[in-house]
Amino acid sequence: MSTSHYLTNQFLIAMPSMSDSNFAQTVALVCEHSARGALGLIVNKPLPMRMSEIFEQMDIGLPDSQIRNSPVLRGGPMQSDRGFVVHPAQGAWDSTLIISDTLHVTTSRDILNAMSQGAGPSNAVLALGYAGWDGGQLEAEIRANSWLNAPIDTRIIFDLPFESRWQAAGRLLGIELSRLSSLSGNA
Repeated sequence: MSTSHYLTNQFLIAMPSMSDSNFAQTVALVCEHSARGALGLIVNKPLPMRMSEIFEQMDIGLPDSQIRNSPVLRGGPMQSDRGFVVHPAQGAWDSTLIISDTLHVTTSRDILNAMSQGAGPSNAVLALGYAGWDGGQLEAEIRANSWLNAPIDTRIIFDLPFESRWQAAGRLLGIELSRLSSLSGNA
């Protein structure tokens, strides 16, 4: 597969027929995709947890701020204790994966310290866990009509309510997901 066929910096949009409870009606940000596999973060499923709980667990002080009550996302079923901060491309952090010129994912504690002091990224979401696929697995799932892919629109990640993100991601392709049949096939 040529690098132009890889889906880094794309959304994966679960088809209505997706029966896996980990991924039903999800939108995942593809952070990395190569012949070795793929790593994604679900961006529309909040956990019953607030950012303040994460900061308390990590013993990072958090003054009264807007992020205190921000929800934490369920990034995926793998390593659910590992945190990922999705943010615009700003700042220099110890461990950052560059998804595009405008979007980064950071896993190091220094970004949380900066956020606690009001010096972090202007927009950020924190996800616990990730979704992972072995080499060829994601491609097989796409051929089996489990996923659609679409270009990233950061407004879906940072601005829309969680419950609107799946349908909004489908609209990036001109599709109303609620109108798609749960039956699928290949011609």
